Amino acid sequence: MTDIAEPSVAELAQEIARLRDEVSAARGLAQRAEDRGQVENLFNRYMYLHNAFEDEQIIPLWVKEGTPGIRARYTNAGQYTTWESVTRYHRDRPHPVGKLILHATTTPVVEVAGDGQTAKGVWLMAGTESGLTDPEVAKAFPDMYSPEEVLGKKVWAHWVWCKYAIDFLKQDGEWRFWKFRCYELARAPFEENWVSFGLKNQGAFDLDLMYFGDDGKPVFMPPADEPVPAPNHPYSPETVQTLEPVPPVAHDTFEDTFK
Repeated sequence: MTDIAEPSVAELAQEIARLRDEVSAARGLAQRAEDRGQVENLFNRYMYLHNAFEDEQIIPLWVKEGTPGIRARYTNAGQYTTWESVTRYHRDRPHPVGKLILHATTTPVVEVAGDGQTAKGVWLMAGTESGLTDPEVAKAFPDMYSPEEVLGKKVWAHWVWCKYAIDFLKQDGEWRFWKFRCYELARAPFEENWVSFGLKNQGAFDLDLMYFGDDGKPVFMPPADEPVPAPNHPYSPETVQTLEPVPPVAHDTFEDTFK
């Protein structure tokens, strides 16, 4: 029989080093997968709460007050850059009788930075929104309402499509919203297609509408902290579509790509 040579001390040390590298790489891969799952859960939890008009519960999902770089943007009217102005969007939102919000998100692309401190994600959203409004109030926005009335009130029942681009920050071991942008792409009343409605609804994207209150009256956001760096371009039959936001790619540290 041929004797099998015993490995040398140097060879054993080399093998141990290789195994350590493999274990370290496996741990890093597992942590990134765990982080990605937590980021997705955070955004999905946001959407469940928002659909149920429980926005006050969303406030703790944001980074801590005083965190540098916090930002939120919903329309072309401006963006919010302080913790107070960002979380104001979620404060005192009513639970209007007869109102429905059902936003369903899909097609996520989530990338956790190599240093594990930040993450970037984009989503598409398709949903429905509806509610009831006093006929006198509805006269100011005639195009958005259905022709019939229900319970003596005008009905608004819309299809809506949006895109989200969000940066997340890990604080005290927990993922939190840090920079949040919603791009409303298109909407259309139930009785009208999004092509004709999109042509006449372009100006609505420059307004800072926050929600319709218990009385059906529109409630607008307070003045923004600063102008938007570039306007969002919703769907119009007169324009072409662009890749915005650009889905994130693998990266080592945070890059501010969602302007």
